[in-house]
Amino acid sequence: MYAVSAEVKGLDTVVSLLSDAVLQPRLLDEEIEMTRMAVRFELEDLNMRPDPEPLLTEMIHAAAYRGNTVGLPRFCPVNNIDKIDKGVLHSYLQNYYSPERMVLAGVGIEHEQLVDCARKYLLNVKPVWGTSSGANVDCSVAQYTGGIVKIEKDMSDVSLGPTPIPELTHIMIGLESCSFLEEDFIPFAVLNMMMGGGGSFSAGGPGKGMFTRLYLNVLNRHHWMYNATSYHHSYEDSGLLCIHASADPRQVREMVEIITREFIQMAGNAGEMELERAKTQLKSMLMMNLESRPVIFEDVGRQVLSTGRRKLPHELCDLISNVTASDIRRVTTKMLRSKPAVAALGDLTELPSYEHIQSALSSKDGRLPRMYRLFR
Repeated sequence: MYAVSAEVKGLDTVVSLLSDAVLQPRLLDEEIEMTRMAVRFELEDLNMRPDPEPLLTEMIHAAAYRGNTVGLPRFCPVNNIDKIDKGVLHSYLQNYYSPERMVLAGVGIEHEQLVDCARKYLLNVKPVWGTSSGANVDCSVAQYTGGIVKIEKDMSDVSLGPTPIPELTHIMIGLESCSFLEEDFIPFAVLNMMMGGGGSFSAGGPGKGMFTRLYLNVLNRHHWMYNATSYHHSYEDSGLLCIHASADPRQVREMVEIITREFIQMAGNAGEMELERAKTQLKSMLMMNLESRPVIFEDVGRQVLSTGRRKLPHELCDLISNVTASDIRRVTTKMLRSKPAVAALGDLTELPSYEHIQSALSSKDGRLPRMYRLFR
């Protein structure tokens, strides 16, 4: 996405600059080399940062969509960095920067003014890479597979200093939800908000979600849990609802069972108060984000590009208001039929097997199968 904020009287200049940046980029060799260095640094930083959420998100997608579409690496593999040159970039631009894949969106300006500028600076302009073909665009449909991705790693030294973060093991468990084009997308968004969660050191306060299920049922009851957060990733042809949890490596098995039980309890009856609270919080978050103009034109562009039209905020609020407890129960029951996707990072000595996690998510109470050891 390319975005510019400027005064209305500078619209002509702004669209001209956008056109040059998109269609006539000067890809200098020294710039490409500097970018390679920046990518290497970011990849090193990714493995050293205390917050493992970006890495776990990559891992849960690799587990859920093994070897296809959104399961392919989002971060550039180290051995591919030196292969990226001007020819590779031009090939990418030629395939993906075609008119049918572009949206020009504006906020705070007249529609006709924007159309005139588009005709002037974007119509019949020959891009620097030649004619866009679009012949090699991958149109594969995401195939949910489920599975597990594990990385055994010493997490004892990720945050050194006077107040270091204790060694933690991070687990993320996900199940297939739905695409953002389906009607069930809104009930899943409400369910995700109802689960909520966060870190055990949150200061609380209005809007922090302190009455969500992962706070009330997990963080408030189990002091040794450092984090329990629900995430919902939705795409054009699939989706993934997952819970990220972290705790001391010795309590991984108990932590996994707590999360699988929360998944099973999603299919139970949602209380009227918690459902209304989740819907109100979702609408509040939606409206608060749309107070920012940059967010508005990003919302316009993304919706038009993905669905062909923009749903106005009041339409989305009406859809949220119409979600019922039976909708939550229905989408959860459907979700629980899918194979789980599991990502695990850290000391995994006490991690239950994938088969045991799958068995827990297929049971009535979400409990892991009991293990009996002759020797300890």
